[in-house]
Amino acid sequence: MVLQTIDWVIIALYFAVTLAVGLLFSARAGRSSSEFFLGGRSMPWWLLGASMVATTFSTDTPNLVTDIVRTHGVSGNWLWWTFLLTGMLTVFVYAKLWRRSEVLTDVEFYEIRYSGKAAAFLRGFRALYLGVFFNVMIMATVSLAAIKIGGVLLAISPAKTIVVAMVVTALFCSVGGLRAVLITDVILFSLAMAGSVAAAVMACRHPLVGGLKGLFSNPAIADRLSLIPLTKTGGGWRPADRLVSVFLIPLAVQWWSVWYPGAEPGGGGYIAQRMLSAKDERHAMGATLLFNVCHYALRPWPWIIVALASLIVFPDLDSIRQAFPRVRPEVVGNDTAYPAMLAFLPNGLLGLVLASLIAAYMSTISTHLNWGASYVVNDFYRRFVRPDASERQLVLVGRIATAGLMVLAALGALLLSNALQAFHILLQVGAGTGLIFILRWFWWRINAWTEITAMSVSFLVAVYAELIHPHLGYAPWPEAIRLLVGVGLTTLCWLAVTFLTPPTDDKVLRRFYRLVRPGGPGWRPVVERARMEGDPIEKTATQGDLPRGILCMLIGSAAVYSALFGMGYLLYGRWQLGLLFGIVAVLAVALIRSLWGRLEMR
Repeated sequence: MVLQTIDWVIIALYFAVTLAVGLLFSARAGRSSSEFFLGGRSMPWWLLGASMVATTFSTDTPNLVTDIVRTHGVSGNWLWWTFLLTGMLTVFVYAKLWRRSEVLTDVEFYEIRYSGKAAAFLRGFRALYLGVFFNVMIMATVSLAAIKIGGVLLAISPAKTIVVAMVVTALFCSVGGLRAVLITDVILFSLAMAGSVAAAVMACRHPLVGGLKGLFSNPAIADRLSLIPLTKTGGGWRPADRLVSVFLIPLAVQWWSVWYPGAEPGGGGYIAQRMLSAKDERHAMGATLLFNVCHYALRPWPWIIVALASLIVFPDLDSIRQAFPRVRPEVVGNDTAYPAMLAFLPNGLLGLVLASLIAAYMSTISTHLNWGASYVVNDFYRRFVRPDASERQLVLVGRIATAGLMVLAALGALLLSNALQAFHILLQVGAGTGLIFILRWFWWRINAWTEITAMSVSFLVAVYAELIHPHLGYAPWPEAIRLLVGVGLTTLCWLAVTFLTPPTDDKVLRRFYRLVRPGGPGWRPVVERARMEGDPIEKTATQGDLPRGILCMLIGSAAVYSALFGMGYLLYGRWQLGLLFGIVAVLAVALIRSLWGRLEMR
């Protein structure tokens, strides 16, 4: 693949704009840790929502979707489509609660919700566990995609790809802080969407594909098009083998039980960081709603089209290896098919798409660097190492942490082989912890030991399933079995520990309730004890606000799923189904608008 002058000009222009924005806000970012990590808590909903979408649109995302489609078909995307449910729950129930908490990071939440040394330990440990271990794992996955793109399209070594990507991104992020990240994210998302659409159009124009009509009528992908994993036979429809693993279990269990970065039940991580940066509760809710609509309804189909086309052009991994002999054979997987399809782009458009992939990479990595550094600074360094540190010292440590996280991620990327592998590992490590993140806002009895137990058991189960069990000579568990075992064991353990350990101190519970105003029957014992002791807690939530929020979550999910399916059926040429789902989406949006004003927001 040879880039021409026009391609390099487009890429250079992108780098110039990005670094200019970082330098423009460098002085402002250095004023305080709140400014560096939260943009002064003054960000509007549209900017935050666009940033969330841009962050989840990374170089590994189209590779992951391509891997899923080539392995399981279009319906395999239910592995992540089900996370829409927890996303909508965050919009209508948890976004405003996070904004009310006024914490700097979601890990700081532990010491306003729980009490004692266990709460302090949980905050410090989670800061390093999530901010370093989990965060590095995610960034390594994203960097692995950059390695494959660099190898396929530019024929450069993994080390060279990582060094260039690491230096530029870490420099931008450490200089500009969150405000620079947010502003560039809007540019990056626009560029990334344009690139993905252009890639889909050009994939359809490949001679072997024969346009959109030729794509969806090709027998090579006939069994990959169903939106639900069912197989058509002479006698009608029968459940496919993957119905349980990629549809029923994700839809019934995964969305509420699994902690996964960017789709945390109840919100968390960089999503919580964006909500905490909002002007007020309305902006926090609006930002999260925009993110979920764009993430699930707007973006998937260009990636899916390229993935389906790749099955025609590159029907197996050997065909990819033969076409790109300079790429290391051990890193060639189904996810490599996406950058392989980009090799057919003409010059000029190739530069645009490459710039869009670079933009996607920098958007995700810069967010994860800023988010991870916020944990290291606020919840470990300031909390346990230097409580009296000045704001300038905190910003300096944040910039050092940013560089350190990038180096660790670069090293981790060289050890992975495909994005789907990392996706399943992260799912397994978080299996069984998700329900805690949903309930801890609305059930007083959950304490710090609950979360410590869930975190420990889920990790041990993941280690056994991924490493020990196969090495004992047993056949590896299927992904669905691993998930169910992890969720079941973890949930049983944390429930037992919750009732066997002392509850959180009543003073802490009352202070949290007054601050966040969650409402709901799960706090009745705390409210009653306060009243009996002459310390009454005033009514803190609108009657019916929680049930109304859950109703909005269900309607919102129906709207987004209908838009997703409607767009898919229109692309398939099935106009009646496409229009039907479109009508359902419009009606659901109208219902949401009528209920929006009745939700408690400030």
